[in-house]
Amino acid sequence: MATNHKLILGNCMSMEELPNGSVHLMVTSPPYFNAPFDYKGLFKDYGQYLGVLRKFAQETHRVLQDGRIAVLNIDDMLIDGEKFPIVADATKIFQEAGFRYRDRIIWKKPDGYLRISRRSGVILQNPYPMYFYPDNLLESIIIFQKGKFDYHSISKEVRAKSKVDTKEIQTNKWYMTLWAMNNVMPGSPLEKDIAAFPEELPYRAIKLFSYKDEVVLDPFAGSGTTMKKARELGRNSVGFEIKKSLLPVIKKKLGFGDGQDDGQDSLLSDKNDTFELITRKQEKYGPIR
Repeated sequence: MATNHKLILGNCMSMEELPNGSVHLMVTSPPYFNAPFDYKGLFKDYGQYLGVLRKFAQETHRVLQDGRIAVLNIDDMLIDGEKFPIVADATKIFQEAGFRYRDRIIWKKPDGYLRISRRSGVILQNPYPMYFYPDNLLESIIIFQKGKFDYHSISKEVRAKSKVDTKEIQTNKWYMTLWAMNNVMPGSPLEKDIAAFPEELPYRAIKLFSYKDEVVLDPFAGSGTTMKKARELGRNSVGFEIKKSLLPVIKKKLGFGDGQDDGQDSLLSDKNDTFELITRKQEKYGPIR
């Protein structure tokens, strides 16, 4: 069956284009709070950042079907020497939005990803108590659920074609709360100046928490990684993104057209999957205030 992939150039604090209960899975990684890369200067302070998370969580709860899953890749952030407890705050925000806290998985990056930095090297320069500051090789994948899932609501046919490979689960240790995954390497052509998560993350989430032909949502689409994996796995996708400049990257990553914005829907010649673009004319693409 052909799948449809819809990109909305607009702010996900309002997902007005999506009806209530129209989405089966949400997988995303929100912008890091005031990181020098990603969306620099987007948030004027931490309170505003949490306000964005709160509105996005409420909208996610609205558009998700009952029983379905929201997967959030997020982590605490160090800004000018101050550590912000983003994981704890985001967990509380999603609970307040009506979600049940289901699980937390730790994403472990390769051991060679970070070398001794100025932060962790302080203890080597000053080998005394109170000089210890560790570098972070971990990120959190927080899993929430909207109520309880009705397993009988899925037909035998859909269950059969969505079956997860148990060998893959065992070989790659998906059954653990520690997932070792390679991060996107600097210089990757489709992730330049974008803090993209690895394709393996949405790949696992989509296979574990959605069925074929269902709708996968990424409210912070970025370079389109979640949408790409949704298409490859036979799911439909919806993405929201405020950076219009990322449109060619998203289209290219998804495999639609030549990656150029021709103002028209694109249709692959070898498959009937479609790409739909919605641009909010009234949307402002500057900092969120």
